[in-house]
Amino acid sequence: MAGPAASEPHAAAHVFVDDLHAAEVVEHDRHHLERVLRLRVGERVTVSDGRGGRRWCVLGPDLTLEPIGEVVRDPRPAPSITVGFAVVKGDRPEWIVQKLTECGVDRIVPIRTDRSVVHWDADRAARRVERLRVIAREAAMQSRRSWLPEVGEVVPVAALAVLPGAALADRDGAAPDLDHPTILVGPEGGWSPAERALDVARVALGPTVLRAETAAVAAGVLLSALRAGLVGPAAPI
Repeated sequence: MAGPAASEPHAAAHVFVDDLHAAEVVEHDRHHLERVLRLRVGERVTVSDGRGGRRWCVLGPDLTLEPIGEVVRDPRPAPSITVGFAVVKGDRPEWIVQKLTECGVDRIVPIRTDRSVVHWDADRAARRVERLRVIAREAAMQSRRSWLPEVGEVVPVAALAVLPGAALADRDGAAPDLDHPTILVGPEGGWSPAERALDVARVALGPTVLRAETAAVAAGVLLSALRAGLVGPAAPI
């Protein structure tokens, strides 16, 4: 979750642009800077291309961006962290994506499970995923990320379970570690027998029963904290 260093001056905002050498604010972000944040001419902002590049700018007239620093390239965080979450009701998928983005998760994937209550048809899935990508972009601006997370299409759990390092979230699992940087979180009803039969590791997210959206965020927090060195791996018993 690379971003401006703590020693750098405060930025009034962070915004994504297509080209760091000819930075232009897109209409959606223009509204956010002008109407929501109410930025004024002369305030400093950081801009990023979403691929690790960032630089400092000053806000000019009509929300133009005037570069005042060189382009800096942040390395992609490693290992890449993925959280797959069973689709849940209402606006909770948006909340999940927002929080996972803030935590620094690199790839976020809605998954279909046997016991999911919510099932999106193809048209609705396309619309919802597009909305989730907007949410992720906004959250990445708020959290000053220089790498935009990927929000994947809705896929069955088995499609992610075959990835190297994938693990199902399960109360009987082992402690999370970076050997399993992909955690798949099931629905409120838990994994079906067929899903439990998948040849994939299990990791636990804590001793209590979590709601599906809480479990997804817990997975992102734990993996991000391990990667950042904020917590260590579990000590051997």
